[in-house]
Amino acid sequence: MIGQLERLTGLAVYPRSVAQVNGVTFFLARGSQGKVLGILGGVAGFEGEQRGEVLLGPLTPANAAALRGKLPWLRSQTLGLQKSAGCGDRLGLATPGHIRALRRVGGIAPILAQQSMRENARTGRTPQQVMDDATWGVFQEGWREPWGADADHLKTTGDIDLCVAAGYTFYTVDPRDHVDNAAHAAPLDALRDKFRALPWADLEDAPDDLRARYLGCRFPVETFTLEFEETALLRAAAKYDRAILHAARMYRHLAAGSGRAFELEVSVDETETPTSPLEHHFIASELKRLGVRWVSLAPRFVGRFEKGVDYIGDLDEFEAEFARHAAIARVLGPYKLSLHSGSDKFSIYPIVARHAGDLVHLKTAGTSYLEALRAIAGTNPALFRDILAFARQRYDEDKATYHVSADLAKVPSPDMLADSELTGVLDLFDGRQVLHVTFGSVLERFGPCLKEVLAAHEEAHYAALETHFVKHLAPFT
Repeated sequence: MIGQLERLTGLAVYPRSVAQVNGVTFFLARGSQGKVLGILGGVAGFEGEQRGEVLLGPLTPANAAALRGKLPWLRSQTLGLQKSAGCGDRLGLATPGHIRALRRVGGIAPILAQQSMRENARTGRTPQQVMDDATWGVFQEGWREPWGADADHLKTTGDIDLCVAAGYTFYTVDPRDHVDNAAHAAPLDALRDKFRALPWADLEDAPDDLRARYLGCRFPVETFTLEFEETALLRAAAKYDRAILHAARMYRHLAAGSGRAFELEVSVDETETPTSPLEHHFIASELKRLGVRWVSLAPRFVGRFEKGVDYIGDLDEFEAEFARHAAIARVLGPYKLSLHSGSDKFSIYPIVARHAGDLVHLKTAGTSYLEALRAIAGTNPALFRDILAFARQRYDEDKATYHVSADLAKVPSPDMLADSELTGVLDLFDGRQVLHVTFGSVLERFGPCLKEVLAAHEEAHYAALETHFVKHLAPFT
């Protein structure tokens, strides 16, 4: 069949893409002008040009939507409580490499379309483009297992509506703007004032009722017991109640307008201070009281989860805290614990796997972009040199919205390196972070050229991704 399709089209066919449905053959092929959708057999609803027996069409949104209508495995699905991993893709080219790693490891349900609104703004992409790029990658690799699509770090109902229209199935609500970080260290008198000022009617609650639910009560959680004294309770309420209310409003909006099955993740990871097990218990209990149903929750864990590098902190302390978080997730759920900024945190993966079991979601994003740069360094050293020089110039400004601690003085200038040494920059703590957080500026300047090089050397790109993601996924199996 593949030989026949290549003779008919004069193009190279991606073997895994070939699918036959009701007598019609669909496939993805590549020629000198890039990738095209091929259809052998009469079928309506697709854009393209008829060449003999085959319709050849561009990879447009209309064709992606039509193809999802014919091949159901190209539509994102809910994944439930399966162990899962989110594979962010800032370039729209990484899905085949992600899938190859997933096939090698097995046992992990993937989210293959994942990008935050902040990343969309910096890459110039829309939620629909992210979904369509994942669709074409799934089609190319012939992945027929369930996969999800994460509308990541949503802050407004308008963001939700955009992603509902694009067909997302997993929604990460980010209420960080409603967290009162000042409450973390406020004295008791100030906490009492903050507590009284909470929007009680909107919370469908009253101060005395909240006190009665928690004070003087013992909450057994497997091998330990949690108890709230007044200061801890008021601190948790003052710090998180408005965020909990925002998450509930977002959930209700989604439930009213999605029109299809969906899953919710609640993220409180991007706060200034860690989420204690006691605060985790409070957040989960209050979300349940407000009728919110979620599949995963992302606390701010102890230690530092900086972009693109391993965990920074005391591993024994992390394990002790994480074990408690995992127990709370089992008792109050079950739901998965989500590791945000989870890329490259190799030292904690065995700990997480040991205590969370299947109730874990690993969220990655920028690490795939770094592996794209690794492929660039190996195939087009001149372009990588230009990117590195530009990233060094942009770092001080671009790092403002990230938790990073790279020292620019420790990142070598490209003129100090031989071609064979360029990929080594991606193995340096400081080099990885500088290249990671400057992606938006780099893509604005070099995006078309960068993507052209990756398209010309796609197997090198996929190989780098596969190797790197096997390292991420294998500890969880």
